[in-house]
Amino acid sequence: MLVEKYFTDLHREIEPAATRQLGCISTGPTTPTSSRHYSARRAVGGRSGTNRNRFRRLRLHAAGGDDRISALPDDLLLLVLRRVDSRTALGTGLLSSRWAHLPRELPTLDLRVTDILPRRYYRWLLLHSDIYRKGSHMLYYGFGGIKKKLMPDIRRYQRRAMRALSTSVNSLLDADDTVQPRRKVDRLRLDFFITNNTACMNRLISKAMDAWGVNELEAVAKPIHWHLTVHTFPTHGLCQDPRSSSLRSLKLGGCLLPPLHEYSALSTLVLQDIPELSAAAYERIFTSCTRLLLLHLNSCSCGQGMGTVVVVDAPSSEIRELVVHKCRFSMSMRALPKLESLASFETRVQFESTSFPCLRRWNLACDLGVRSKGFRKYCAQHLELDLFLECTPDISDLIIRFTGPDRWIEPSSSPSSLLLPNLRRLLVADVPSSWDVSWPRLLLEVAPSLEIFHIHIAPSMDEPGDEISWQPANLRRHHLKEFVMSGFEGTEQQIYLVKFVMGVCTTLSRVAMFKSGHALDKGHWEWEMVTQQSTWTEEEKGPLLEHIMDGVSSSTTPLQLIFG
Repeated sequence: MLVEKYFTDLHREIEPAATRQLGCISTGPTTPTSSRHYSARRAVGGRSGTNRNRFRRLRLHAAGGDDRISALPDDLLLLVLRRVDSRTALGTGLLSSRWAHLPRELPTLDLRVTDILPRRYYRWLLLHSDIYRKGSHMLYYGFGGIKKKLMPDIRRYQRRAMRALSTSVNSLLDADDTVQPRRKVDRLRLDFFITNNTACMNRLISKAMDAWGVNELEAVAKPIHWHLTVHTFPTHGLCQDPRSSSLRSLKLGGCLLPPLHEYSALSTLVLQDIPELSAAAYERIFTSCTRLLLLHLNSCSCGQGMGTVVVVDAPSSEIRELVVHKCRFSMSMRALPKLESLASFETRVQFESTSFPCLRRWNLACDLGVRSKGFRKYCAQHLELDLFLECTPDISDLIIRFTGPDRWIEPSSSPSSLLLPNLRRLLVADVPSSWDVSWPRLLLEVAPSLEIFHIHIAPSMDEPGDEISWQPANLRRHHLKEFVMSGFEGTEQQIYLVKFVMGVCTTLSRVAMFKSGHALDKGHWEWEMVTQQSTWTEEEKGPLLEHIMDGVSSSTTPLQLIFG
């Protein structure tokens, strides 16, 4: 029965792929229905008459008939196996001796516990989320029902799936010990729950790194529903011989961080949901992993609490790209001389020196303030641009997202016209409509070489805040070519900013104002303004245009003014 199940699952997946790649190769008459259209019941065991007949023909072929798929050369069969999931590909070795060696030549193993979980599990998970976040179904289930029914069922599915995955992994490892030549794997991806069955994951990782020559490793461990647990590695770390490892890329999630300083080939490191490390442990990543080129820290925490400061002082580091996202600590940047691209999302990053001569791109997101009206006056913050940008004069591309219930960015008490002397491209995204949206004038004042200026205004339900009292500015900018504002509603502050830009920029060639649109992220440091054309009536556009152009001196450069 196991062989029949593997063969049925394999044929269901690979026949459409083989037909697309190789023309008309098949093992018999087929219907145009693809595997994704099968119901869950049929996938488990139920079959229509057509499917039953097809399976009977396939079984005859496997027993000694004309097996036309197995007659293909290895290169084409491997091409087919790469299009199915790893568990299915590994199972094809049970079909016949013709297939036995093929899975050993696959360059990627992708073993995810989420591939085993049934649809019912995700329905339970969604229901549990709806109850806690939205309060729906609370009257029907109540907290007692959640504790007695929903959570045990969710955990039961997770444990069963993990037992099945562990059995498959142990079988794979046991079989690999008895077969030569050794398997060669370039990339290993693991996704698993933290249970009593996770020891096999450490065994698999060690085997892959010591014997299979893995270059890229991804291991994401997730706790059983509402359990606060983390995955731990053996005392020796990921493998027995790290100095001989060829590991270049490593992603770890939900794990205690193992020693990494001996992996001399490691150039990419992504840490996600790493719990309770000390500040010194994060600092050692910068100082001891000297070959790192890319470092991402996502939702990582620190054992000393939210006030912990991780000091980055690594003059020998080769890191070119650094991303910190929602980390429960702040970073003090002292030296990272090769850093070119920085993204800091809801993690405070403060520069203490100008020891970043290669830094050119920064994506800076900061959300401050409290929603409760009763506490706002006690938590009010008034910050200036100098606090963020004083030590970054060489930046050429900047994305800023300053958000919160109240505007907390203030005009500088001593503005410096050379704060961003080399800035060329600027996006100010997600400006709450409740703020005085003219505040990005501050950036134009300190960026004399700016060429592209985009701003996106996001709808906000908060009450309008205080307006900025601007002083007249004797300012001229001779490089700005394009100014685009999405979310334009014709408010006084929005019109003021448009008029200011048009008044001080002598070489503007395009000014566009769109009612609808947003800034589409294309990676961490590139963007595209996605706008929707709106119909402006003459009654709307005429007064707006007159208001905008009132008092604006004519430019020698032809100006394209767009309302959308």
